[in-house]
Amino acid sequence: MYGTRSITSFSSAVGSTVWIILSLILAIVGGILVYFLFLSKKNEGKFTGFLGWLYDFLSFKKMFLETLLKVTYLIIAIYITLSSFALIGESFLAFLLQLVLGNVIARVVYEFSLILLVICRNTTEIAKNTKKVEEKKSEDNK
Repeated sequence: MYGTRSITSFSSAVGSTVWIILSLILAIVGGILVYFLFLSKKNEGKFTGFLGWLYDFLSFKKMFLETLLKVTYLIIAIYITLSSFALIGESFLAFLLQLVLGNVIARVVYEFSLILLVICRNTTEIAKNTKKVEEKKSEDNK
């Protein structure tokens, strides 16, 4: 009875290890194929509908982190506010500190995170505009 159980668990562990290695190989091959066949520059603007959305998503044309940060901030702010009421019985000062300072600190942290995203977006836009100006100048010089 004990011997059968250990063989079964060993067999299960080997099967899991094989699947993990196979998954890694398939992920590497699949990622390389998707990158070079689907996400190539020649396909930019070629797809519409779901494939267009998928192209933009996989090529990071649209940033979803901003929305995720905003929703996470709202959840954290509500949690800080509601959990601060548990401190009223302990100390009114602790309640006020968590209610006010907790929300202020959360807001500052999330604003710094959003500032980084805005800097990224603005830098990308400046690069695109600079490229357009350079292309126009080269066409005018011809």
